[in-house]
Amino acid sequence: MRQRSIGGRTVGGRTVGAIGLGAMPFSLHDPVPPERQAIATVHAALDAGVTLIDTADSYGPTARYGHNERIVAKALATYGGGDTDGVLVATKGGHTRTPDGGWGLDGGRAHLRRACEDSLTALGVEAIGLYQHHRPDPAVPYEETLGALRELREEGKIRLVGISNVDEARILQAVEILGPGGLASVQNEFSPQRPFSRVELELCGRLGIAFLPWAPLGGRGGASELTDSQSEFARVAEELGVSPYRVCLAWHLAQGEHVLPIPGCSRPATARDCAAAAELELTPEQLARLETAVRPG
Repeated sequence: MRQRSIGGRTVGGRTVGAIGLGAMPFSLHDPVPPERQAIATVHAALDAGVTLIDTADSYGPTARYGHNERIVAKALATYGGGDTDGVLVATKGGHTRTPDGGWGLDGGRAHLRRACEDSLTALGVEAIGLYQHHRPDPAVPYEETLGALRELREEGKIRLVGISNVDEARILQAVEILGPGGLASVQNEFSPQRPFSRVELELCGRLGIAFLPWAPLGGRGGASELTDSQSEFARVAEELGVSPYRVCLAWHLAQGEHVLPIPGCSRPATARDCAAAAELELTPEQLARLETAVRPG
């Protein structure tokens, strides 16, 4: 698979496959797939050259922290297709869960330190490859949150630092607090249906920071727009004899060499199809047509 860099200007920067795998559907899909299917999906992605897997401590059916991380860890431990040392597992902390399945936020230093320790245990590793703060907490100064991430990196508990669901100002704040090359990645929602983070995507390109679009296919509701026969993505897909999803991910890759989409997959066939987008070359004419179909940001 075509390769791209995460943290290329950072000590410990990594090169991974251009298409990643979002593991959230293993724990929050409706219905949640059987564990054996989730593990088979990871194995299919690895077979296809995927070496970036995104998870989070809060992905679980209720308040079962680490549910998703443990599935990812088990899938890597049982993979028989080769060495998995080159796989970068990116997890997140900062979202909390309630017993009734609700969501909350805690960006405080104490919570992040505890969450990081729990993720180390769930993943079964000595250091987390890429640790991302999940979402800013309005009750906690962002400099405190970033300071906690910096401390965890300095202590060797995490190798690369990322942030998620942030605006341009917070990206610049993170660059300042984490120091030169200290911010490896930004993970924001971005898709043809919801291109609201284009400013952040372009800023990351200028700064040499990896941009990881979550829900790159538009989410469960938006994905159906790609397959509509009137969609430009569907028309290009028909011309090329591939799926509209593959065309969409190739469009993402064309946004810049720093863009690494992480589509959520719950079936092996979907993981293989998404991974194949790394080798799909769209012509300038096709890209221009696709841009006309993208909603205003």
